[in-house]
Amino acid sequence: MANKPKSGARTTETSIRVIDALRELGEATIHELSEHLGLAPSTVHRHLVTLREHSYVVCTDGRYRIGFQFLTVGGHAQRTTTAYPMIKQKVDALAAETGERAQFIVEEHGERVYLYTEVGQSAVQTGAHIGKRGPLHTSAAGKAILANVPADRVDEIVATHGLQGVSENTITTRAELEEECERIRERGYAFNRQETTEGVHAVGAAVTNADDEVIGALSVSGPAHRVKGAQLTDELPERVLGAVNELELHIAHSI
Repeated sequence: MANKPKSGARTTETSIRVIDALRELGEATIHELSEHLGLAPSTVHRHLVTLREHSYVVCTDGRYRIGFQFLTVGGHAQRTTTAYPMIKQKVDALAAETGERAQFIVEEHGERVYLYTEVGQSAVQTGAHIGKRGPLHTSAAGKAILANVPADRVDEIVATHGLQGVSENTITTRAELEEECERIRERGYAFNRQETTEGVHAVGAAVTNADDEVIGALSVSGPAHRVKGAQLTDELPERVLGAVNELELHIAHSI
């Protein structure tokens, strides 16, 4: 018989459930959280009191919401990423040069996480924002990462998260993914042709450190009716690869 989780572990898990519920609901009363989570109001209240004491939630007129302490913690995680100031500089420059949305993602627990993103003058809203998570296999930057990590790591990620189709163009089999990764390795960058969001194209390339380990990926995305033809296949890859090369040189010489 498997050992039951210790009381402290169960307490932490409940607090996380409360936080996730507030993130989903936006804001809620103790009663609303109790119904949503299937927990006793007294239990919800106890966890909220502790979270509020540490500024992880705030309460206004009996309604609770996520506090900015998470922004403080997230900002710390962001700033401690290898070469973050240079990453931010390159993302900002790509957004300004192309007029589109530029972003840098990292892989964590087999998912893509937006570390930093910026929009150019002509960029359209796609729902991407700092901290947002999603599957690696559906994005240009995510596929670029998968193409540059060991095959057994890719197998782990696929076994854990699967290859769910989020559009009719998404890769959904391991064989298709390996073929795509091979093409990415050959040319040095990845395409996203409406694989994440209908009507959006993107180009992405992985960034590695001096030990050839992937630290993340840089990409530029824009509407398919504008980002197409030579701009998609030649101009954007050249710009993205140029920024990646500069980032990798900076990382190599800053150690």
